[in-house]
Amino acid sequence: MRVVVQRVRHGRVSVGEQVLGEIGKGFVILVGVGEGDVSGQVDWLAAKCADLRVFEDAEGKMNLSLKDVGGEALVVSQFTLLGDTDKGRRPSFVHAAAPEVAEPLVERFAYQMAQAGIPTRVGRFGAHMLVEIENDGPVTILMEK
Repeated sequence: MRVVVQRVRHGRVSVGEQVLGEIGKGFVILVGVGEGDVSGQVDWLAAKCADLRVFEDAEGKMNLSLKDVGGEALVVSQFTLLGDTDKGRRPSFVHAAAPEVAEPLVERFAYQMAQAGIPTRVGRFGAHMLVEIENDGPVTILMEK
């Protein structure tokens, strides 16, 4: 499983004209599920994201987590994170999990973030989404488990 965590001032996900989720200060988290990924990986990554200390404290050091700053999370499924570009110029997505496997794991990730006390919004699995990100930093972290 692969996630990209982007620290934001504002994030929004829409399908067409419908806004599905919108957050203020927090993380936009893109979640890519690969073949063989399991719930234990989801739980570990969600806990890691909830406690990731990338917000500045009073001394300007990245020392605070989403919980510490009252931040929110916007979770968006993103199978293209599993794109393999080793051969050719077009990515291969053969290592991305099938939708019927990936969707429940993305939902579990969002649920685990909410269980950790993080107000969490989500996109729509499998939809063509417009994701708006107002970076805060920029701070972008790639994590895999």
